[in-house]
Amino acid sequence: MKAHKTLFIILTLLAFNLQFAQNTQETQDKLSLDEGSIDSQFDFITTKSGNYRADGKRYEVVRVIHLNKLKTNVLDSLNAANKKESELKSLITTHETTINSLKDKLDQTSTQLASVTEEKDSMSFLGMGVSKGLYNLILWSIIGGLLLFLAMFIFKFRNSNVLTQESKSALSELEAEYEQHRRRALEREQKINRELQDERNKHKKKTT
Repeated sequence: MKAHKTLFIILTLLAFNLQFAQNTQETQDKLSLDEGSIDSQFDFITTKSGNYRADGKRYEVVRVIHLNKLKTNVLDSLNAANKKESELKSLITTHETTINSLKDKLDQTSTQLASVTEEKDSMSFLGMGVSKGLYNLILWSIIGGLLLFLAMFIFKFRNSNVLTQESKSALSELEAEYEQHRRRALEREQKINRELQDERNKHKKKTT
């Protein structure tokens, strides 16, 4: 029974070692200098390198072709990163230019809106810009002044019309009185002339 248990443990450890070795081999098979990240390519070189000891130091032996390939890949990655960085910088610059342009347009639009609002709330009076409230006050003051002037003119016109009628009436009365006085004077003159003629006639009769 004890022998069976020992055999089971040995078989289990053997199976585990085989599985671990298989996984390690699969991982190594996946590593390559033709694909993957720079880290995985360094891992590839590490797994493919040999080692030895000399003078108490451990040395790794790496194939030159692998180092050259890794160098090329690193330089390509750096160039790609630099190119990507340049593209990103150019894109950022373009975006900043666009943002600044939009800000300028926004400021211009805000200025125009403020100007339109100010023009909307103001009026031109005698070439000067005044607020609507002040403009309305001036306008209604002028209208009120004109209405007051018109009322005074109508009042004076009516007074002058009354005076004119009174003057006409007085003139008519004066003309009537003058006509009556003239008629009386004429009658008096005629009477005096008749009396004078009568006296002349009497005087002639006495002399004859």
